[in-house]
Amino acid sequence: MFRWMLAIFILVPAIEITVLIMLGHLVGGWLTFLFIIASGVLGAYFAKREGQKVLAYAKFELSQGQLPAGQLLDGICIFLGGLLLITPGFVTDIFGFMLVFPYTRPIFKMLLLALIRKQIGKGNMHIIHRR
Repeated sequence: MFRWMLAIFILVPAIEITVLIMLGHLVGGWLTFLFIIASGVLGAYFAKREGQKVLAYAKFELSQGQLPAGQLLDGICIFLGGLLLITPGFVTDIFGFMLVFPYTRPIFKMLLLALIRKQIGKGNMHIIHRR
């Protein structure tokens, strides 16, 4: 796990800087700066809007006596997407928007669920349910 985190912390900034420099040469520095600001503001808006929808539906499911497991996964995806969207850079913004938008989020929900099941199977994660 440490190796993956180290690779991510080295590769992602390197890729982001490369893309920012290439885009700066292509459209100019000020326009690149405006794109970064606009993607952050739009990303925060979409993450907040989608988060409120998921929270409202989770509350509805709880009021019906159901466990909002799907909504919890949605909430995790939206939270991670929001973190990526407020991080400066275009590659992280692409993944952030994909995590926040409801049409592409199911792909990441399936990946997250598979990761959780794998960790439970290995014994690295335990679920305690009390009533």
